[in-house]
Amino acid sequence: MAKQKENAVVASQEQLADGIYSMWIQTQAADTAKPGQFISMYTTDGSKLLPRPISICEIDRTRGMLRVVYRVTGENTGTEQFSKLKSGDTIPVIGPLGNGFPYEKAEGKKVFLMGGGIGVPPILELAKQMKCEKKQILAGYRDAQTFLKEEFEANGELYISTEDGSVGTKGNVMDAIRENGLKADMIYACGPTPMLRAIKQYAEEQGIECYISLEERMACGIGACLACVCRSKEKDAHSNVNNKRICKDGPVFLATEVEI
Repeated sequence: MAKQKENAVVASQEQLADGIYSMWIQTQAADTAKPGQFISMYTTDGSKLLPRPISICEIDRTRGMLRVVYRVTGENTGTEQFSKLKSGDTIPVIGPLGNGFPYEKAEGKKVFLMGGGIGVPPILELAKQMKCEKKQILAGYRDAQTFLKEEFEANGELYISTEDGSVGTKGNVMDAIRENGLKADMIYACGPTPMLRAIKQYAEEQGIECYISLEERMACGIGACLACVCRSKEKDAHSNVNNKRICKDGPVFLATEVEI
């Protein structure tokens, strides 16, 4: 059933780091949202017709609210307009969209939850909902502005990597695995393509089941426009080629299913 656009109400908004904002919104999408899904958020600017896909960071079903943590991508952009919203303002949204992480599979296992850059926020709700033997959260940042650090520490063993070496391991999340001698039975990851490519290769070498959430600029968000495709091993029933629509078939995929 097609999701309907609704006017969500902004409950609160704060800046977490340079260009990084956290917004809680009251929305019907909170009723059914799962870790790894996203919502499409619209501006009220008529010149910007396409929505911005924003990953879900936290879900509060009791209060009917979702938290999104996003990066402002420049001046006069949709995300800059979102950052100006205040408590009580409304914002048109559609969601939840896409497939989430199959976190039930991790029960009784040692797990890596890996996020890099703006792929860090969706790992938080995953960490909160996952029941497993050992939860190892690997978060990669550019510098010492380690947003969501306290929330992660409350939900697992946190290992931080920074590109400039100001906090934790100098380098990326893979460097943090090596430096700390970490081991896992399963991997869940979200972040930029080069990071996911390295994680996919590591998982295949180690024989570890791995799920990755692909970052892609989506246009429609519902699988109709084929603007956000990735190469896959199987033919897509919609287009009859070896593509998967990231917004509709993903954004979470079993790593061995897709080529990145």
